Amino acid sequence: MVAHVNWCPIDPDALKVLYRLRQYEHVAYLVGGSVRDLLLGRRPKDFDIGTSAHPYQVKKLFRNCWIIGRRFRLAHVKFGMKVIEVATFRRQVAAGEEVVADGVPAPDPTTPEGEQLIHHDNTFGTPEEDAFRRDFTINALFYDIATFSVIDYVGGLEDLRAGVVRSIGDPDVRLNEDPVRMLRAIAIAARLDFTIEPTLLAAIRTHRHEISKSSMARLLEEYYKILRAGSSEKAFRALADVGLLEPISRELHLGANDPLWRSMAAPDAYRRGPFPRADRRGIRRIQSSENCRWHAATSNDCGRSSPCSGG
Repeated sequence: MVAHVNWCPIDPDALKVLYRLRQYEHVAYLVGGSVRDLLLGRRPKDFDIGTSAHPYQVKKLFRNCWIIGRRFRLAHVKFGMKVIEVATFRRQVAAGEEVVADGVPAPDPTTPEGEQLIHHDNTFGTPEEDAFRRDFTINALFYDIATFSVIDYVGGLEDLRAGVVRSIGDPDVRLNEDPVRMLRAIAIAARLDFTIEPTLLAAIRTHRHEISKSSMARLLEEYYKILRAGSSEKAFRALADVGLLEPISRELHLGANDPLWRSMAAPDAYRRGPFPRADRRGIRRIQSSENCRWHAATSNDCGRSSPCSGG
């Protein structure tokens, strides 16, 4: 299975970080939404990197690096105002297996806010383990600059072609781990013009009131992302339809009618501007070139893809 994608839009500073990490024999991949967007022919907003290097190993390689985070350390490599986020591959572990990483104690799961939320994902892991702890299949694709491969452990490429937002694992469990995923699923589907897989959609309707346990800061940030994406009308209509507005934004829930949708439609049109919409057929339609190719590999053959000539 081969996907031909123009990789030239990858941020040059992200490439610098990837090549530096590989130079010092660390595994390093472009991860998450940037891989998804490049496969769809969209311009990614951010370029995140996953690596086998631990945070302070990353810091030793970059003078322009800052370590952030309390629960889990992240490395931010700064280029002027731009930040390339570098995260060590993690695995999700069972309750009771929590470890103290970099001197950070495991959070107390008995706190009111974290009563049912799963916080034990602070253990370093392999790329495959990291893929399975992510939220949706289309967000769990990795790009390897060494083999020019898109590595897919979870069936994300098929869902990308089909235009489907699908949970990794049991949706009931994954949404209870982090209820903000309900909001993110709706927002991603609206932004990419995708559909939500039926069992995930049913789980969102079932667990919608759990989202009230999420921090207001995270919910507000997700609202900002929706409003900036150029698809806020569609997203908020969908949020109203599944009942997610009622537990966190009662005013919007009560005012979910034509005047509200019209007020969102105008800024959406402005923000979309001249940029193309996501095309789920982009994997097949983007013309390959000698210097701009990606080879897609499943988890069973990701190490056997031949590199792109002239890459």
